[in-house]
Amino acid sequence: MDVGQPKDYLKGLTLHLDSLNIHNPKALYNAEGVVGNVMVAPTAKIGHGCKIGPDVSISEGCVIGDGVRLSNCVVMRGVEVGHHTKIDKTIVGWDSRIGSWCRLESHCVLGEDVQVKNELYLNGAVVLPHKEIKDSVQSPNIIL
Repeated sequence: MDVGQPKDYLKGLTLHLDSLNIHNPKALYNAEGVVGNVMVAPTAKIGHGCKIGPDVSISEGCVIGDGVRLSNCVVMRGVEVGHHTKIDKTIVGWDSRIGSWCRLESHCVLGEDVQVKNELYLNGAVVLPHKEIKDSVQSPNIIL
């Protein structure tokens, strides 16, 4: 396993959360709408009607909007996710902003301070830091 690769990083997260579930289940987040192993920092804010899990990590200072669906993903420090967005198999970098009604899937990787406008679809996009995404990415692509 090479945790420098997004797929392996997410697999490592799954293994870590499975281990926590066995050895320290109190470290995992448990609330309405949580499915499977989920870790949420105490300073993160999660909106109403969200479905989170399995295998999700939400870091310090994150704000997750209402009705968001998160699965198999890492949401790093300071990220804001707009209402009714779906994120699956994705790594969201520090201080990024994802608009409302977006869909990110298929091993997307967003660098630090990436801004994704409302109602966009990202399929396997790799976005370098400090970029603004204004259009959907229909097929896997690197955004320089």
